[in-house]
Amino acid sequence: MSSNSLMLTQLIIIMLIFFMAKITHSTKVKTYLHPHSTASNDCENHCGNVSIPYPFGTREGCYLSEQFYIHCNTTYSPPQAFLRKGNIEVTEVSLSGYIRVLLYVAKACYNTSGTVTSEFEPSASIGDNWIFNSSMNKFIAVGCDTFATIEGDYLGGLYKTGCVSSCANMGQLLTTNGSCSGVGCCQIPIPRGIWNMSITVRSLNRYKDVRGDIDRCSFALVTGESAFKFTRDNYTQLKKDESSLPSVVDWFIGSMSCEEAQKNLSGYACKNNNSQCYEPFTGSGLPSYYDLSGYRCSCEAGFEGNPYIEGGCKDKDECKNPDHHNCKENSVCNNTHGNYTCTCLDGFHGDGREGCTPNPVHDRIGNEVNKLLAGGVIGTTILLVTGGWLYFALIQRRKMAMRKIKFFKENGGVMLLEQLVRQGKSTTAVRIFTSEELKEATNNYDESRIVGQGGFGIVYKGYLPNNDIVDIAIKKSKKIDGTQTEEFVNEVIVLSQINHRNAVKLLGCCFETEVPFLVYEYIDNGTLYDHLHDKFKLLSLRTRLRIATGTAEVLSYLHSAASTSIIHRDVKSTNILLDSTYTAKVSDFGASRLVPLDETTFSTMVRGTLGYLDPEYMQTSQLTDRSDVYSFGVVLAELLTGKKAISFDRSETERSLANHFLLSIEGNHLLDVLDCHILSDRNTEHLVRGVAMLAKRCLNVKGKDRPTMKEVATELQGLLQIISSNHDSEEYCC
Repeated sequence: MSSNSLMLTQLIIIMLIFFMAKITHSTKVKTYLHPHSTASNDCENHCGNVSIPYPFGTREGCYLSEQFYIHCNTTYSPPQAFLRKGNIEVTEVSLSGYIRVLLYVAKACYNTSGTVTSEFEPSASIGDNWIFNSSMNKFIAVGCDTFATIEGDYLGGLYKTGCVSSCANMGQLLTTNGSCSGVGCCQIPIPRGIWNMSITVRSLNRYKDVRGDIDRCSFALVTGESAFKFTRDNYTQLKKDESSLPSVVDWFIGSMSCEEAQKNLSGYACKNNNSQCYEPFTGSGLPSYYDLSGYRCSCEAGFEGNPYIEGGCKDKDECKNPDHHNCKENSVCNNTHGNYTCTCLDGFHGDGREGCTPNPVHDRIGNEVNKLLAGGVIGTTILLVTGGWLYFALIQRRKMAMRKIKFFKENGGVMLLEQLVRQGKSTTAVRIFTSEELKEATNNYDESRIVGQGGFGIVYKGYLPNNDIVDIAIKKSKKIDGTQTEEFVNEVIVLSQINHRNAVKLLGCCFETEVPFLVYEYIDNGTLYDHLHDKFKLLSLRTRLRIATGTAEVLSYLHSAASTSIIHRDVKSTNILLDSTYTAKVSDFGASRLVPLDETTFSTMVRGTLGYLDPEYMQTSQLTDRSDVYSFGVVLAELLTGKKAISFDRSETERSLANHFLLSIEGNHLLDVLDCHILSDRNTEHLVRGVAMLAKRCLNVKGKDRPTMKEVATELQGLLQIISSNHDSEEYCC
């Protein structure tokens, strides 16, 4: 066969393949509903931690159609939900018309010679009547020499696009936190209507133009913009094998309009008298030939619940939540079937939704004239003035009481009492102060009483009626949300269980104000951080060992001697307070977690402070008491060297104190990094080395190879006894 004939044959084959692909992608498969499909009473409505509301279901007879089948894989603990029998994990199912799924991250890594060492290109097929949400998802690429593309089925045909990110070195990549504008990270929107997709990621020039020590990896993903902010921690997460991030997928029922579906009563999905049908894509501006039809159901205004089951839409009591009604001041909300009314309080008139005003004064004046004519003018006037004052005082007191109740609920007061009861404790186990008591203790929050402030809030120095000195910590935020409330209540619960001389003692709390208050004992000598890094505040080796021993003892108590084991999670020098005798007092238990009795490790969102964080905890999110041991090891290194845990003013190799300290020991240069203030004629070198070797063991990368806090405390006690036998511990002047 001649070369011209061969080329003609190849061209014909390519045209046929392209034509068949266009036909395949432009033909939308219809989804038919099971007749009389509804969920029975014995259907599971959860798969592990994921709620599965009808029309979704985990077995036949429990879902509206095959489209809504959720495969619940019970081989996991807890069980995990997947779309049908595929490998796309489901993390949330919403009756509002979307689900959240986990999609794998595409990855390509290169060595210094430009050869691919590993790559992974995921694809996701979500099937008919599902599309990727265009407003809640973004296509994102990360890397210093990255070109990423996304392609897939888009309505009537194919879709393909991409973006480029670049940077010169690792420093540029990791200093663009929160930004995704092309330097180390780029992002583009995706159009409405994508239902299958695949992602490709490559290097533009095989990382030959980048400089210095850098991760030569490129990543690409489709995820919710709110779920991914380009940060140092998220970059570390991307580097893990088969990492995944949440993406939002829209779902709808069938391929008929509401009018067409309502004619087919046996298959009509809106099963409730108080439900309504709507078409989510009507008015989207898409051409009609895209055939992006289908409908959803929702409860009518004034009702809430599941519109896909009989009797699922229940009357919503708008009066329970002030955000759900617009009754004005001096009015009362009254719930009705599917709605509510607003009634003015006694003594006021008008429309409760527009505003209530006091009753007209001239009516009362007419009554006053009759009373004056019938009796004594002076007595009646005094009675009316007194009564009016009492009336309005009562109204103001009532309003103030309602505000206090509202704040008490929002700030976690009810949550705290419920948790105390759940743990079998008396509701008086934690003293709850009134707002009036705290006003009196701080002279109405006088500015002269402020002793500290920062991101956590403001600290006042106050005096209780019995002349005890207390600190009142106010943790402020623009709006207290559920997460912050739970964290605050957790701190109260943790502190209430701690009874140790080296822990800050909780005296009580207050929920009646706009932001919650914590009340604890006053520690008057600043933080360990202040004393270590202030050249005018010198600490001898014996004092430093006393502080370290006290801190180790209270952490050992938290881990093994408290009624329920507690992991602090944020051990650092700024959280170690000192009293007038330089006794250590560990504080700030907001990030702490109670350890279940039957667990030694558990997964949790990574919390802590840069420079003190356990590297094993950062990689696995598995929290153990050895994470506190690592952080304490950093504090020991800080005590020995007088250097900060992390400083970007130091060279790159010395930036992390933990790494710099370990390298100094391994290179036999320990004395070069020690703080000269701890050296004296009586402080032998082997004693300092003993503390350094203990710190080294605490900083072991593997948690299982670190000592327990009890072992650390015992060893420090022995070292402290040795140095205490030298009665005078003179400080060496640098």
